[in-house]
Amino acid sequence: MTNRFLPLAALLLATVAMPAFAASPTGPTRAFTGADLFDLEVATEPQISPDGTQIVYARESNDIMTDRSRKTLWLVDVRTGVQTPLVAGSGSHMSPRWSPDGKRLAYVSTAEGANPQLFVRWMATGATARITGLPDSPSAISWSPDGQRIAYTLTVPGTAPTLGSAPAKPEGANWADPLEVIDKVTYRADGGGYLKPGFDHIFIVDADGGAPRQLTFGDHDDSGPLSWTPDGRRILFSAVRTPDWEREPNNSEVYALDIASGSLTALTKRFGPDSDPVVSPDGKNVAYLGFDDKRRSYENTQLYVMAIDGGGPRSLTANLDQSIDRAYWAAEGRSLIVSYDEHGVKRVARIGLDGKVTRIAEGLTGGELDRPYTGGSFSVSRSGMVAYTGGDALHPADVYVAGRQLTHLNDNILGAKALASVRKLPVKAPDGREIDAWLVTPPGKEGQRLPLILEIHGGPNSAYGPAFSTDDQLYAAAGYAVLYTNPRGSTSYGAEFANLIDRKYPGDDYGDLMASVDAAIAAGAADPNRLYVTGGSGGGVLTTWIVGKTDRFKAAAAQKPVINWISEALTMDATTFTSAYWFSKRPWEDPMAYWARSPLSLVGNIKTPTLVVVGSQDYRTPVSESEQLYAALQIRGVPTALVKVPGASHGGIAARPSQAAAKASAILAWFARYGGEQPKP
Repeated sequence: MTNRFLPLAALLLATVAMPAFAASPTGPTRAFTGADLFDLEVATEPQISPDGTQIVYARESNDIMTDRSRKTLWLVDVRTGVQTPLVAGSGSHMSPRWSPDGKRLAYVSTAEGANPQLFVRWMATGATARITGLPDSPSAISWSPDGQRIAYTLTVPGTAPTLGSAPAKPEGANWADPLEVIDKVTYRADGGGYLKPGFDHIFIVDADGGAPRQLTFGDHDDSGPLSWTPDGRRILFSAVRTPDWEREPNNSEVYALDIASGSLTALTKRFGPDSDPVVSPDGKNVAYLGFDDKRRSYENTQLYVMAIDGGGPRSLTANLDQSIDRAYWAAEGRSLIVSYDEHGVKRVARIGLDGKVTRIAEGLTGGELDRPYTGGSFSVSRSGMVAYTGGDALHPADVYVAGRQLTHLNDNILGAKALASVRKLPVKAPDGREIDAWLVTPPGKEGQRLPLILEIHGGPNSAYGPAFSTDDQLYAAAGYAVLYTNPRGSTSYGAEFANLIDRKYPGDDYGDLMASVDAAIAAGAADPNRLYVTGGSGGGVLTTWIVGKTDRFKAAAAQKPVINWISEALTMDATTFTSAYWFSKRPWEDPMAYWARSPLSLVGNIKTPTLVVVGSQDYRTPVSESEQLYAALQIRGVPTALVKVPGASHGGIAARPSQAAAKASAILAWFARYGGEQPKP
């Protein structure tokens, strides 16, 4: 059968000039281009020293020769802001963790080979030692209180199941690979591919090196973060260790592990995820995150405190109506420092044991660059000083402390660029609810009616915010205004708002998105005759749903969509999720409920030229979903093309800079092909 996809994609990409990665003979351009993606850097994993004088962070940059990102570790002086490279040699270096006395730094590095290993650096002398020689990457690094040992999690290989046997192979024969037998409920993972047999368990190793010791065992995965008790005798962690753990993967409990005996004690006991335990400084209490699982599409993750033996659990954030991401005890033991999203902005706050909330910082920004999702991380010194990654719609993540910016990683490259402006756009939904929306306007085009791209976030229980986005800047550089929103179902607006789409997604969120487009038109920013729509994952679902409901858009680009909920529920990597949390019954019990919410049910209405984009290794919204949409549109004669991103997973579709730039270029090419008169950058 002739392969029609590659020539089609090649023709598509040829309609818009691809980024020129070599230096331009005519000099630099002030327009933001795909080639600029290689020059951007982001700050991640800021770790403030116990005394609050220094911050180590992982600086992520892109290598134009390998088309991949790598991390190096940098040290920032909190008082002066002066930064110096700490671990910047060959390989990638990540997960920095200070020892309790601040004299050493543990980190993970690929400096000595393909397998990441655990290293320790003595800060005063700069001496470094490799502590482990592991077959896989250690995770969840945690120092013991006395600084003598380091705990971590590691995958322990298992034995693959077999059925029958092949004949004996003659010596020197070149036979086919043996059969692969799969017997697990979850057998593949987006970004990881088909899973090898094995389970994650907890180990400890002396901080000076030596043989590691495995502490947990069994056919279960044990998860970090890991938290030691002050006396160094126990480690708290979370795991799903029930008999039905494969079919109820969200039902984790907090466990206490006795290091000497290996005995385990469950400290929580309810249906729902309990995780991220943190022992209080005096060892008397444990803070942890979780919620009562009610089988809804969304629940706020609450902050709880219980006694060290598991007694008296209570929520500190029941009245906050936001989801807690991470928590650290303050040194005085009477409050915790946490982060959470609120109205599209990530904040850091202090929460007292009485539930009182005091904001400390806001504007945290994560390392994801292609789209403006909320994100960011932080750490806390003994005195309560908070280091975090922050930024805004024009600046990717830098290191901040106490509201003061310490690094300026992209000032040089972005200072020479004419970037699009980003402003809030007031939107009111058909039912009167206020919807947060942001309008991206090309430089010098403010006040003009422009062709508009509606760009929709995924999730659907996630949130956009005023964060830097390479996709939006590339679209704007081509002359388009870009509109992105947080329709109902988005997080950071409370549980009630997020659950407005529970058991009815897609649905009323369509009205919020159309109201947002109408608001952009009413504001004089959008040309009603030149409207376009795109989005990824949940945004791809809504893109396809939209063009099945209306013909107002000139062209569409559905990125990694779900087109058929029955097939998605049974082929995605987390096969137990969709039918348990987004529907009331299994697909075979009520197939019409799945069909009624499947964009495929509307494909007979679609007239809009629709591009379909997917990573070739997408196991979250599998490639077959995009192929179904492409096939249906081809059968109906609707203009379409299928663009596959080679080697890309669902979460990694924009991980390699060349592919991120090419994907945006392909979408712009599609809009140019079917959009009539095109904007002038």
